[in-house]
Amino acid sequence: MAWRFKASKYKNAAPIVPKPEACIRDISVGSYQTYGNNITASAAFMAFNVDHNGSSLAVLPLEDCGRKSKTMPLLHAHADTVTDMDFSPFHDGLLATGSQDCLVKLWHIPESGLEESLCNPECTFSHRQRRVEAVCWHPSAEHLLTTASFTNLSLWDVLSQQELFSNNSDHTEVIQSVSWKEDGTVLATCCKDKQLRIIDPRASPCIVNSCSSHQSIKDSRIVWLNSDRILTTGFDAARLRQVYIRDLRHLNEPVKTLELDCSTGILMPLFDSDTNMLFLAGKGDTTIMYMEVTDRDPYLVEGIRHSGEQTKGVCLVPKRALNVMQAEVNRLLQLTSNMVIPIMYQVPRKTYRDFHADIYPDTAGPVAQNNATSWVKGHNAPVPKISLDPAKRNKGEDPITPRLGPKPFQAKSSSQEFSFDKVFSVPLAPNNDSNTNGYQNEINNTVEHNTEADKSPTLTPNERTKDTENGKSDSSSIEEDANSSDSGYKPKTPSTAERRKVFETKVKDESPENEDVGNFERGTNRNSIAERRRLYESRSVSVTDGNLAEKAMGSPTMLRRRDSFKAKSEVIKEDETKKSIPMLRQQSMDPKLEKVEPVVTPASKRTSTVFGRVSKFRHLKGTPGHKSTHIENVRNISRQISGECDGFHANPDRVAVPLSGPGGKIAVLELKKTGRLPDGVMPALVHGAAVMDFQWDPFDNQRLAVACDDGIIRLWEIPESGLAEPTNEPKHIIEAHTDKIYLIKFHPLASNVLASASYDMTVKIWDLSLLSSTETAIAKITLTGHTDQIFSLAWSPCGQYLASACKDGKLRIYKPRSSDVPVKEGKGPVGTRGARVVWALEGRYLVVMGFDKVSERQIYVFKADNLNTPLNTVGLDVSPAILMPYYDEDSSTLFLTGRGDSTIYAFEVTEEAPYCCPLSHHRCSSLHQGLSFLPKNKCDVASVEFASALRLTNNTIEPLSFTVPRIKSELFQDDLFPPTKVIWKPTLSASEWFNGGNKQPSRMSLKPPGMDNLTENQSQSAVTLPQIPTKPSPTPFGITTQPFSRLGWNPDIKAKQEEIQKTMSHFVGDVIQCSLEQDHMEGVEEHEWDE
Repeated sequence: MAWRFKASKYKNAAPIVPKPEACIRDISVGSYQTYGNNITASAAFMAFNVDHNGSSLAVLPLEDCGRKSKTMPLLHAHADTVTDMDFSPFHDGLLATGSQDCLVKLWHIPESGLEESLCNPECTFSHRQRRVEAVCWHPSAEHLLTTASFTNLSLWDVLSQQELFSNNSDHTEVIQSVSWKEDGTVLATCCKDKQLRIIDPRASPCIVNSCSSHQSIKDSRIVWLNSDRILTTGFDAARLRQVYIRDLRHLNEPVKTLELDCSTGILMPLFDSDTNMLFLAGKGDTTIMYMEVTDRDPYLVEGIRHSGEQTKGVCLVPKRALNVMQAEVNRLLQLTSNMVIPIMYQVPRKTYRDFHADIYPDTAGPVAQNNATSWVKGHNAPVPKISLDPAKRNKGEDPITPRLGPKPFQAKSSSQEFSFDKVFSVPLAPNNDSNTNGYQNEINNTVEHNTEADKSPTLTPNERTKDTENGKSDSSSIEEDANSSDSGYKPKTPSTAERRKVFETKVKDESPENEDVGNFERGTNRNSIAERRRLYESRSVSVTDGNLAEKAMGSPTMLRRRDSFKAKSEVIKEDETKKSIPMLRQQSMDPKLEKVEPVVTPASKRTSTVFGRVSKFRHLKGTPGHKSTHIENVRNISRQISGECDGFHANPDRVAVPLSGPGGKIAVLELKKTGRLPDGVMPALVHGAAVMDFQWDPFDNQRLAVACDDGIIRLWEIPESGLAEPTNEPKHIIEAHTDKIYLIKFHPLASNVLASASYDMTVKIWDLSLLSSTETAIAKITLTGHTDQIFSLAWSPCGQYLASACKDGKLRIYKPRSSDVPVKEGKGPVGTRGARVVWALEGRYLVVMGFDKVSERQIYVFKADNLNTPLNTVGLDVSPAILMPYYDEDSSTLFLTGRGDSTIYAFEVTEEAPYCCPLSHHRCSSLHQGLSFLPKNKCDVASVEFASALRLTNNTIEPLSFTVPRIKSELFQDDLFPPTKVIWKPTLSASEWFNGGNKQPSRMSLKPPGMDNLTENQSQSAVTLPQIPTKPSPTPFGITTQPFSRLGWNPDIKAKQEEIQKTMSHFVGDVIQCSLEQDHMEGVEEHEWDE
C-alpha cells in the first residue's frame, strides 16, 4: 500500500483568482435552461452566452479583460437560445453552436477577433424541428462534428457538409450529454431515460454496452476519465447530487459513488487527462470542487476548493494557452451573471524561473493525423503530442501561437476541384521542403479523390508558389505547426476604453514645444470628463482617419494582462508617426511658415461611442414630500386588482384608490385635504361588480371612467368640493361589451374618445360626446385581430395609432380610422404573466415591459416601424409584479415600478445604442401598491423638479418629487425644461377626430416669471472672459486662428513679461533687496564637507 503515501504533484494545486481589473466585467448573462456549459474556449478565443435570451454569443480574445460596452460586437448566432457550443480542437477559430431553433451552425472567427457583429455562418445543419441539446467535436479526427437532438445522435463531415451517421432509434428520451473517448473510437451518452450507453458509430449495431444510471430525470453529465473509466454526475431519486465512476469492464456497478447535497444545479464535470485533475462546478453554486482522480480506491482525492461568485457556466482552457512559467497547470473560465473570471490553478514551487517539466507531461497538439473521411472507413490515428517546454519552442517563454490558419470554408465553384491543403493549411517549419509523413499524403489523396465532385476552389499555381515561399505547406512537424508565426492572434480593433486611454496618453506625451498649440489646447491640469470630451471632439475634427488610434491599436479590450502591449508599443508609435498629418512647429524666433496641402477631414465621431453616453438626468434624485403633505390612514386597499389595471390613478386635484371587499368600491380622496383620514367610512364609488380598470379623464379632473367585469363602463362626475359620502349612482352607464372588460384608455388629444378592450378579444373606441344629447354612447370603431387576452393598450403621442400587447406573444399597431386590423405586427414578450407598452421619442419607438420564459422582468425597445426584433432587451429581476411605466417625453425618462416593489427604476430612452440607458434608480423606504404621475405643469421648476408623482403605500398616499442636482438652481434650467406639450387641454373634439382630423398640442414654456435662463447666463459669462491678444497664424487647413502659447520664448509674450517686470520694479522701488543676509555670511571650509 505504499502508493497511498506517495505525494501527488498536484496535491497542493491552489486556485488563484485575479483582481477584478483582470476579469471581463459589465456583461449581461441570463439564466438558460440548457444542457450546455454556456461557455467554451480555444487557445485563442472564448465564447459565452450573453443577454437574457441567450441567442447571441460574445466572442473575445482569451487574454481579454476589463469592462465591456453594451455595443461590443456580438455573434448573433441563432433566433433562440444557444444551448451548446464548442471550439474545434484543431482550429482555434472554428466554433460550432446548437440552439433551440433546431439548427447547428459553424462560425469562422477572424484572426483579429470580432471587429463587427457577425450573423452569417459558414454552414448550417438542421435537426428537423427538434431542439439541439449537445454539440462536440471529435477528439482525433479533423472536421468531424457530433450533435445530439432529442433522441437523435448525428455525425457530420463539415467539409462536405454531409451527415455521416444518424441514430434515432436507440434512445427513448432526450440525450442530455455526449462525451468521446480520448482515442476517438467510441462515445458515451447520458439520457433522460436514466440509461448510460456506449456507442461505436462505425459498428453494427452501434450500441456496444449500456447500463442504468442516475435515477432522476433531471439533468445529467458524462465525461471520459481515461481509456477504461467514465464519470457521470446527476441526481438520485431523492434529488441528491451524485457522482459515479464506472469501469467499462464492469459497467453495471459503479466503482465509486459520491453523494453530495440537495442543491438543484447540475454538477458540470471538467477533466484534464494530462494531470488527472477533475473539477466539479454546480450551476448556481458559489463553490468549485477540485479532485484528483486515482486508479485505485478512493478514486477521488479532494483538493482545495474555490469559493467565489455564483456560477452560470464554466470551461477549461486548452493546455497550449497556459502560462507554464508560472506553474499554471490548469485554468478555468467561470461565467457569472456579469463577469468572466479566469481561475488559475498553480502548483506551488520555490522558484518560477525554470520550467518544471515534472508537472507538464506532453499534451495533445493542434494538428490531427486523421480526418472525417478516413475515420469513417475505420482508420484510427492518435493526435501527436507536443511539449510545453518553452526551450523547445521558437518563441521561448511566449505562449504557443494559436493555430488559426485560413478560413476553413470556401464558396463552391463548378470549375475547380477541392483541395484539402487550401481549406486547412498548416504552416510548415522553415527550411522543411519535404513531406516526412507518408500517411498524411495518403489522407490528402483520399480526400481529394472523394470530394472531387464537390469541385471547391483550389490554390492557383501562383498562390501555391507564394505559400511555399512563405514556409506554408500541408505538412510539417507538430511543434512547428503549433509555433507558426503567421497564425498568431493579432487583434486590430481597439475598444472604447482603449481609444480613450491612447488619446489621453498622446495628450500627455506630446510636448507643447513640438506642436502647434493653436490646434489643440492641452493643459496638464485638464482632468474632467467634460474637458476631455471637448478635446476629443476638437481632435476628431482636426485629424484624418490615418491618425486615429484604431488604425494602430490592438485587441478590443480595456485592460490587458501585464505584457500584452509591450511588443506592440514601439510599432504603434512608429506607425502613428508615419501617418500623422503635418503640424506647424515653432523652430525659431521667426518661424518659417510652410504651405500645407489641404486635408479632407472626416466627420466628427460621436463622443458617446468613446466616452459612453452621459445623460443630464443620470443622477436624478427622488425625494418624498414632508409628512404634512401625506394622506394617512388609508384603509382596506384592494390587492386583488387585475394585472391589466395599474391600481392607482391621480390627477392634480384628487386620487382614486380601489378598496377591498364586495361591491367594487373606489375611494376618491382630495389632495388638498391632507393629514390623517377619520376612522369612519371613506367616501367611495360603489359599482356592484368587480372593478377591472379605471382612469381619470385627462381633460376633466372631475370625470372618472370605471370598467367592470359585467362588461359595463361607468362614468362618474365628482363634485368640485370632493366626494362627501359613498354613492352608487354614476352619471352615465355604457353597456360596452358582453363579457368583462380588460382595460380602458382615454385618447391623449381628443376629448370624449375612449378605447376599451374586452375578453371577447375586441377593442372598441367610443364617442362619449353623444352622451350629452342621448343616453347611450356609440362604438364608432371596433378593432379585431387579437387571438388571446389583451394585456395593454397605448395611444401614440400623435393620437393616430394604438399599440397593444397580447398574451399570444405579439405586439400590434392599429391605425383605427383606416383599418380594423393591425397595420404592424411583431413578436413581443414570451411570458404570460402580463405586459405593458408605451410610446417613446415622438412615437418613433415602442418600449415594452414583460417577462421571459423564466419569469424575469424585461424591457424591450422596438422601432415602431419594425416590430420583428427588439433593438435592445434589458433584464431587471425575477418578480411576479408587472412593471407599470410612465414616460416623461421632455426628458425621455422612463419610470418603472410594480405593485409590491420598493424600487422605482429609471431609464433614458435614446435613439442610439443601447437605446435604454439606466439612470439612478430610486429606492423607497417601504413597499408601495401604486404610483401615478402628474402633468408637467404641476412640477416645481424652480426646484429643478422635472417629474412629480403620488405614491400609494399600504396605508398612506405621499407625494414624490424627482429632481436633478444643479449648482445654480436659482436660474431656470432651460437645458432640462424644453417647451412642453399642453396635454391637459384637448386639441380636437371627438367628432373632429373620428372625421379624420389631426392637430398636435401646442407647447408652452415652464419658465417661472422673474428667473433668468441658465444658458443665457453662461453665454454672458463667456463673453466677458478676458481675451489675450496674440498674433494670428495660419493652420494646416488654411484657416487663420489666434494661437495660444505657454512657451516663455514666444517674442510677444516675452516682451509683455519684460514690460510688466519693469513696471512692477518702478512701483516697488527700493523695497526689493538685491542681496540676502546669508550672502554675507561665511560658510564651512571645503575640507569640512568631506568629514
